[in-house]
Amino acid sequence: MEILHYPVLHEPVLEYLALSTDEEAVMIDCTTGEGGHSNLFLSRFPRLHVIGIDRDKEIQKKAIERLSIYGERFTPVNAWFDDYLKSAESSSADRILFDLGISTFHYEESRRGFSFRKDERLDMRLNENATLSAATIVNTYAEEELADLIYRYGEERYSRRIARAFVEYREKKPIETSKEAEDIIFHAVPKEYRYGRISPATRTFQALRIEVNGELDRIKPSLLEAIRVLKSGGRLAVITFHSLEDRIVKWTFKEEAAKENPAIRIITKKPVIPDEKEEKENAPSRSAKLRVVEKI
Repeated sequence: MEILHYPVLHEPVLEYLALSTDEEAVMIDCTTGEGGHSNLFLSRFPRLHVIGIDRDKEIQKKAIERLSIYGERFTPVNAWFDDYLKSAESSSADRILFDLGISTFHYEESRRGFSFRKDERLDMRLNENATLSAATIVNTYAEEELADLIYRYGEERYSRRIARAFVEYREKKPIETSKEAEDIIFHAVPKEYRYGRISPATRTFQALRIEVNGELDRIKPSLLEAIRVLKSGGRLAVITFHSLEDRIVKWTFKEEAAKENPAIRIITKKPVIPDEKEEKENAPSRSAKLRVVEKI
């Protein structure tokens, strides 16, 4: 089996979420992906049990195969992490981890149009049973709604131009593939914007993916449930990859820690970022930020 995903910030995560090797413990990996972080913890802490949550059945198959060597110490759960945490028992976990990035698998193997560098159906669903896809959005949302979405979730300055281009194109034929969408965006933006540090399609594709999977809406409710599920002295770590995610995590933790009777204390006063070595070895880690809190 080929493993493509490299666990981001693995050394700081192991350091901040370290456990005793002598005691039994439970960790919830809320975004298991291909099992990179779960594998690190299971191999390091021999009495640890990991509950691995992922909504995508295809990537979860990879994690199950990879972590089969640990037998019953790994329990996979196919669910959105917010749904799982709502029903989880209070004070039942010693460690909880969120890695909110999209796995390399989705860009390279899923064939669902996450990457504008591939000519694939424009889908982007992590849950393939969901009704809303990226193609549905670009083909049915009103122009103003589409522009607002691209601006809000992609922080894209040319959102109105891009939305207008999508609407004009779909009047002739439906937008069906990732390359079609990328080409529309490329020709919608000014020439000087087409050859910048990142592709002009990057922000719009991010916005579409966030809308399809309800990514931002899940974060704060999940963090509050995760705090409830943690045992006293337990730790919660979150890895984010863009400012919209990080802002929600930062302020949720600050608000909870500032309450009159706070349930948590903040361990990382500033977010932990990759060192130069990791950035060179693993390019997707460059935008990663790690924040950690402890249950009081």
